[in-house]
Amino acid sequence: MSTKKSGLGKGLSALLGDSVAESAGNNAASTQAKTETSVMPDISRVVVGAVSQISLNHIEANPFQPRTEFDEGALNELADSIRQQGIIQPITVRKVSNDRYQIISGERRFKASRIAGLESVPAYVRTANDQSMLEMALVENIQRENLNALEISISYQRLIEECSLTQEQLGERVGKDRSTVTNYLRLLKLPPQVQFAIRDGRITMGHARAILGVDDIMMQLQIFNDILAGDLSVRKTEELVRSASPKKGNRKDDKRPTWYTEIRNIEERLAHRYETKVEIKHKENGSGQLVINYFSNDDFNRLIELLDFD
Repeated sequence: MSTKKSGLGKGLSALLGDSVAESAGNNAASTQAKTETSVMPDISRVVVGAVSQISLNHIEANPFQPRTEFDEGALNELADSIRQQGIIQPITVRKVSNDRYQIISGERRFKASRIAGLESVPAYVRTANDQSMLEMALVENIQRENLNALEISISYQRLIEECSLTQEQLGERVGKDRSTVTNYLRLLKLPPQVQFAIRDGRITMGHARAILGVDDIMMQLQIFNDILAGDLSVRKTEELVRSASPKKGNRKDDKRPTWYTEIRNIEERLAHRYETKVEIKHKENGSGQLVINYFSNDDFNRLIELLDFD
């Protein structure tokens, strides 16, 4: 594992420890040499907390792996690289019995090593219970794999629900501020059709965040279909959402009062400042409502802090 921590916050380095990471560079070359000569490891000499050479037959997949699909072409490319240069970065496993190990991180390297015809791989051996393993696996994959926005959202949700983390604690683990975590979690509130499009790369997270600017599901789906049909940019989508939001299905909107545009501009500035949906319901007599939406207890607390309540 690399010792570089840039952007990781209190992520994997805090979970796995720097001392193990520092040993990777010293051990990877020698362990790879053993792999290339097909020398099978002596299981009795495997040391927890260090890099050991472990037979692929003694390793099983991680049941907590957040990524369920692996690109076959990318795996074959990685396998070719492993054949030529060996495994530069060891995988990380936990010991589940005397001669059985379960992957915590590095499943792509594990799969590619099988394709490359290796009999064993270098691995960090850790001890972890299921919750610790889940947290390590999720944080590792969020930081190192090329997950799409929906996979990140699902991983964040799993960390919150299954590891009993708050959004603030989660942000510390993955090196993101709480508003970023909240924006990812909000993607899971979108209709399934939109979520699938994020997963498949047909729309970006920017498009998805714009769609979240309207509450009505049917309107969200209409905007989504317009994005696909017109190949709309994120900016065009935001303009579409702004024009669609105030419509009530009648002709009264054609004769908007003079203050309407100013109110909408204030609404947009407040939404940008507080990073959430803001609604201003202004009446002709000067009365109205200012509604600031929140999507979780943590989001509520974040807004209270921003509003500077005592």
